[in-house]
Amino acid sequence: MVKVVIIHGGELANDVAQQVAAKKPSTLSAVDVTIRNASERPKTLLEHGSDTIICFIMQTIENASPTEEGGTLVRFFKRKTHPEDLFREKFAFCVLGLGDSNLLLDRQTTSAKDCNQVAQELDSRLEALGGNRAHSLGMADERHGLEEVEPWIDSFWASECFK
Repeated sequence: MVKVVIIHGGELANDVAQQVAAKKPSTLSAVDVTIRNASERPKTLLEHGSDTIICFIMQTIENASPTEEGGTLVRFFKRKTHPEDLFREKFAFCVLGLGDSNLLLDRQTTSAKDCNQVAQELDSRLEALGGNRAHSLGMADERHGLEEVEPWIDSFWASECFK
């Protein structure tokens, strides 16, 4: 049985995490979904095996920083003491970033990519630690109504890892 653990870092990320869980197709009834806050002992995530997909939903706030909850998790995975094969035979991962380009100085030419530094850094770090990607990095911009979220959720549940 496949397990999905949705980790949210921020209030908006919690709302989106609930949305991801709610959109699980009825055809995937055997998939167990749990939601946790990113600040809840990140080290315990390493206990999940290859039957688990961990979906990180991370919010970037001012100055390209994570939320308080997300910061705990990001700092844990950024530790330089982690071996490069930390995730060998561990969970698969995916990352969805939530940002707000209204917080940037140059709002005319910015996109979701410009306001999701936390998600981009976490995604790169998980890959560098030997992580197995379950789905592509998603990035959404609150200034545009988070229009990228819904298609990403649909493609996540339709991805090969559930077939």
